[in-house]
Amino acid sequence: MRLHVTHRTRFTYAEPVKDSFNEVRLKPTSSGGQTCESFHLRILPPANVSEYIDLYRNCVHLFDVSRAHRELSITATSIVDTRDTPASPELDATPAPLSGMGACARTELCHDFLQSSAYVETSPELWRLALDIVQGIPDAWQASLAIMRHIHREFRYQPDSTHVNTRATDALLTRTGVCQDFTHVMIGLCRALKIPARYVSGYLYNGPADQLKGAQASHAWVEVYIPTFGWCGLDPTNNQRPDGRYVKIGAGRDYSDVSPTRGTYRGTTERTMTVDVLVSTSAPAAISDATSASVSA
Repeated sequence: MRLHVTHRTRFTYAEPVKDSFNEVRLKPTSSGGQTCESFHLRILPPANVSEYIDLYRNCVHLFDVSRAHRELSITATSIVDTRDTPASPELDATPAPLSGMGACARTELCHDFLQSSAYVETSPELWRLALDIVQGIPDAWQASLAIMRHIHREFRYQPDSTHVNTRATDALLTRTGVCQDFTHVMIGLCRALKIPARYVSGYLYNGPADQLKGAQASHAWVEVYIPTFGWCGLDPTNNQRPDGRYVKIGAGRDYSDVSPTRGTYRGTTERTMTVDVLVSTSAPAAISDATSASVSA
């Protein structure tokens, strides 16, 4: 599919603020059958933008606004070609014995994605639930699928029931949340079984015939590492493997590694943030930020 993505974040402050330093992870990756054809980042007030690749190979843009301002607008527009066929084992495949997954901890590729992280602590509760879910399942891929299906079946998708700082253990208690929470819980359950798991940030296109949760907003799903196949995507929110409707931005240990925007500033703590996301198969209407700084790639 050829998908057009517009992601706008607007911060409004009760009083003028200054010395705003920010980093954003909004550029879709070109890997795994996905190609970012174009990317355009607009900042208002205008700012100089630099770019680097972080530890997990995600593209990061940095900028600062030193002068006083009462509003900050960040708009990213992308055109992405995606692949419909997921690069994963067949649903009934058994490619990797669960008993042998402990060896992954000795590889640089997987080590970070088997440890506790800021939002995902491999607690006794997660470990016990993981064992219950995969009882009698000897294969790591089949265990991952069982965990995805359990979360989709037993957890309730409820917008605004959690917040951006909700941890996996908190979501586990309430069995409610959104895609970020379901992803963190699945990561914790997989790591408890020595299956490397990482957090993926991106978007999801909800076509005319689709009824998918998490569309038209930032979306999150999981990638598990399966020997001989590599990183394989699973979406516990929608109980499916990612396909051509998914746009991947980046991956990390949890949300803290791939949050779309992050920054600091000097001034009032009273602020509001609004986020608008549009994913479509045709070019959206132009967004007018006539005086904004921009970077294209």
